[in-house]
Amino acid sequence: MSYQETLSYLFGLQKFGIKFGLSNITHLLELLGNPHIPKKTVHIAGTNGKGSTSVIVASIIQEAGYKVGLYTSPHLINFNERIKINGTEIDEERVVQLTEKLRLKIQDSRFREELSKITFFEFTTAMALLYFAEEGVDIAVMETGMGGRLDATNVIKPLVSVITNVSIEHREFLGDTLEAIAYEKAGIIKDWIPVVTGVEQPSALLVIENICKEKEAPLYKLGTDFSFHKKEIDIFSYKGVKESFDDLRLNLIGSHQFYNASLAIAVAELLRDRGFPIPRDAIYSALQKVSWPGRLETVSKDPWIILDGAHNPAGAEVLAKAISDDLKFDRLFLIMGIMADKEIAAIISPLAPLAHEVILSRPRYERASSAAGLLPVAMKHNSNSVAFEDLREAIGYARSKARNSDLIIISGSLFTVGEARAIILN
Repeated sequence: MSYQETLSYLFGLQKFGIKFGLSNITHLLELLGNPHIPKKTVHIAGTNGKGSTSVIVASIIQEAGYKVGLYTSPHLINFNERIKINGTEIDEERVVQLTEKLRLKIQDSRFREELSKITFFEFTTAMALLYFAEEGVDIAVMETGMGGRLDATNVIKPLVSVITNVSIEHREFLGDTLEAIAYEKAGIIKDWIPVVTGVEQPSALLVIENICKEKEAPLYKLGTDFSFHKKEIDIFSYKGVKESFDDLRLNLIGSHQFYNASLAIAVAELLRDRGFPIPRDAIYSALQKVSWPGRLETVSKDPWIILDGAHNPAGAEVLAKAISDDLKFDRLFLIMGIMADKEIAAIISPLAPLAHEVILSRPRYERASSAAGLLPVAMKHNSNSVAFEDLREAIGYARSKARNSDLIIISGSLFTVGEARAIILN
């Protein structure tokens, strides 16, 4: 198959939707010789921030001189973004080779009928684990998709587990309460494996604490066992599990990234006791170099355009706080495209009042709400709202209105951000 044919096959697996359970991934990995079993990993779950935390952890490990794999989702523009080694995306030829290898293994196996409806995420998770094994990475950083307990990535036994935070999301899959969602996220906790968390809500934290006690897994909590203090817009100090750092400079915008970076440093501290010595200077230099596209990412300076993939209420609140606390501008033009199955009002309500004008649009994705459907919601919070069904047209409109002292933010979904990034960066 060509690369485009391979992508068509992979994305065609999305028709099988989301399937919770470890049967498919377990059988597929068995056919591949269980490449994940000897692999050293860090496993990261959470509602928001797990991607940023994953990339910071990977950056620190790489800066310490190790060969590190990174598996994240979703991608913004290219499929290859999901699977990286030392920051380099898997190449197209390897995607073709691995896809064909997995397909043939399925076709020739006793699990053929069961795996005939393997999901996109299950297949790509197996691909990533096999790729990391074949390339001999020293350690892999694995971000969960949705949840944790029944997530395809939960076949691994990590050196450290991380739960960034918990908020209401994906009710139809994870439950209607914080406690239910915390239980699903905490499903990545393994016997005796240390856990790092930034969960703050007492009811959700209690779920995690109880599971850690049950599994005798040491628990390290942000605010109790380690902490951070913001000093400047891009500088913070960290008081750690065993060690402290002052004047850390972070190459990511937003105070919430200090939170994610602190979780990552706590992981680095624990990895030192688990066979991965990480020097202090690696932590300093990694934070200065780290980048994470689509998360408060500046993609233009004339006019100033920032992309942020806030796609749920908690993410919208974090973005609103960053706009108020960390960004300086005269007028804000806010472009939003949101998936129809999300909590649209709760995503729009924290952000729309901050904008001079709200511009609703729609990425080219089947789950996306129409711009016209979003408009009445936005009008409740900002009467100066307009709608463009075409995202390119919405961006052009915002650019025509914005002055050099103004700011354009594009948000509401990673699908919106990915398409906008491709438009703006050509």
